[in-house]
Amino acid sequence: MTAGEYPIGTKIPTEPALAETLGVGRNTVREAVRALAHGGILEVRQGDGTYVRATSEVSGALRRLCGSELREVLQVRRCLEVEGARLAATARTDTDLAELWQLLRRRDELQHEPDLEDFARADAELHFAVVRSSHNTVLTELYRGLTEVVLASVATTTHETAAAAHIRHRGLVEAIDAQDVERAAREAGGFLDELLGELPNPA
Repeated sequence: MTAGEYPIGTKIPTEPALAETLGVGRNTVREAVRALAHGGILEVRQGDGTYVRATSEVSGALRRLCGSELREVLQVRRCLEVEGARLAATARTDTDLAELWQLLRRRDELQHEPDLEDFARADAELHFAVVRSSHNTVLTELYRGLTEVVLASVATTTHETAAAAHIRHRGLVEAIDAQDVERAAREAGGFLDELLGELPNPA
């Protein structure tokens, strides 16, 4: 799963098939599935099968903590992305910049396409690249775990919201390119503040 052989939403093979493939007993497979389900990585659906919900312990834990509460997901995103952008503005390399500009162009190309899932993935890839450009391993791994939850939150936005955020995304990459730390942090937090502001107030 961590290698991507079984992506999110994929139904994994049955216990007998896994036992044969891995060369272990069915009880071993059963205990492993139970442990991964407890960790939020697998979901066992009675009468249907077992499905992948997350690809790491971090993302599994974040899914359990955040649940389906979009406000909480966006708040966590904001914390990680603002600091990631701030660090990226000082630590980014020429290779990082080339990737950021390429991903921004890809995001721009998809923002008016009817398939919101492709846009959501392109958007998430850009955000992850920003955090990765911080070259802070701990921050990057935390954000990697959040990426799957981030995809779910991005997928709930509309094309209108995405288009409105276009200027801020370009401004974010420009700020990192110019090594403008404060602007990078401001741009990273700004569009997430806008998304948070559009959510209904909690009861």
